[in-house]
Order: sequence, then C-alpha cells, then structure tokens
Amino acid sequence: VQLQASGGGLAQAGGSLRLSCAARGLIFNNYDMAWFRQTPGKEREFVAAMVVPDTRIYYQDSVKGRFTISRVDTRNTVYLQMNSLKPEDTAVYYCAAGKSDYSSVYSRDTYDYWGQGTQVTVSS
Repeated sequence: VQLQASGGGLAQAGGSLRLSCAARGLIFNNYDMAWFRQTPGKEREFVAAMVVPDTRIYYQDSVKGRFTISRVDTRNTVYLQMNSLKPEDTAVYYCAAGKSDYSSVYSRDTYDYWGQGTQVTVSS
C-alpha cells in the first residue's frame, strides 16, 4: 500500500492550498481517509476525515469552515482544500487510510497506512 501526498507549499495568511493524496494497493472505497498534521515537538493531530460508506465528514474545530475534505473513489484520491489559511496551520500534513468505528475516527491508531507528509507553511 502506498499513499502519496502532494500539494503543500508556501502560502500567505488568508490564502489557499489544496492537498492531494493518491492511494495505491488498497481497495480505496473500503477505507476511511483522513488528514493529520504535525509540528516539531508536538504530537500528530487530527485535521479531517471522511468515512465510508456514508461519506460522513469530521473536522477538528480549528479548521471547521475553512478546510474541506473530499474524495474521488474512481481516482483513489482524497483532497484537502484549505482556505483562509493562518500561520498556525503551518505543519507537515499527512494523509492516512484506515477503518474506524466512527468514535475512533480522530485517533491516529485507527489508521493503518500513512503518506510521507507534505509541508505547508503559512506566512503572516
């Protein structure tokens, strides 16, 4: 299984970036897909997830209304559209695939497969 994240980069505060994560080697539509992020010295934290089969969506409170997670199963790809970016969004962003029971969707331990991470830097 391979998850390939891309789309990170440098943005100004208030700007936008779109992250992509392409999956290979798994039956994509059987897996919940999520984004996490991590800054130096801190634990990896949940950002957003979309679970199957009902495509229910979950967000961390700090990104609600600014970030949008979506997936295209025919492309085996999950996206994270990030708008109104803030300097505190600066982190390495990771995509992940797993199977949750809804209550565990926020937990890193739920996810079996991880991408390599893509750096997002937001300048003030």
